[in-house]
Amino acid sequence: MFVHPWDAAVNGQEWRDWLATVETFGVLAVNNSDSSLAPLLLPLHFTVLGDELLLHLARPNPVWPHLEASQQVRLAVTADYAYIPSYWRAALDAPESDGVPTSYYASVQFVCTPTIVDDPQGKVDVLSAQLADFQPEGRHGAVADGAAPYGRMLAGIRAVRLAVTHVDAKFKYDDQKPADHRRRVADELDTRGSGLDSRAAEQQRRRLGLLGSRSRWR
Repeated sequence: MFVHPWDAAVNGQEWRDWLATVETFGVLAVNNSDSSLAPLLLPLHFTVLGDELLLHLARPNPVWPHLEASQQVRLAVTADYAYIPSYWRAALDAPESDGVPTSYYASVQFVCTPTIVDDPQGKVDVLSAQLADFQPEGRHGAVADGAAPYGRMLAGIRAVRLAVTHVDAKFKYDDQKPADHRRRVADELDTRGSGLDSRAAEQQRRRLGLLGSRSRWR
């Protein structure tokens, strides 16, 4: 992922704080063991636990031989996105037709070393962590090997622990533009109010408050 200096996270805490506000549903990219074929992309929920990402997949999933052969994988989460029409981005003293459209979004990508977990207790540990993450209110059966309702299902899945080795974070909200421009676009997003517009506007205003005016980037 290409990241301009003005799109970069100011520090590791910024992307962690942002990730806590969105659902941890992303796309896992795994190299195809046949380099002449496209990589495999898997949409999935994952759990962040320290410097690890936890997930599980069905045993019949065709990804396994490719994942077993991979020393690194990448998992990407993207949210708070919006299309910004050309006329919103035109300079105030220029015709609106001179504007150029863009996309706003926030994205965090993790480069990871995968470890496949096949032993029953290891899978119990991953599933328990994921249930605690996504269903903290409980109201589910105990996750235990040999006990209903999950015990008999453990054989049908494999768990994965991804050790994070590198993180790329990008917040693309026109931070290279003057502050007045950014405020105007955020207002336009609120007025349009479609899809994730309000979330994109919130991120643009947050970044404006964080970074202020960075005219040297223009």
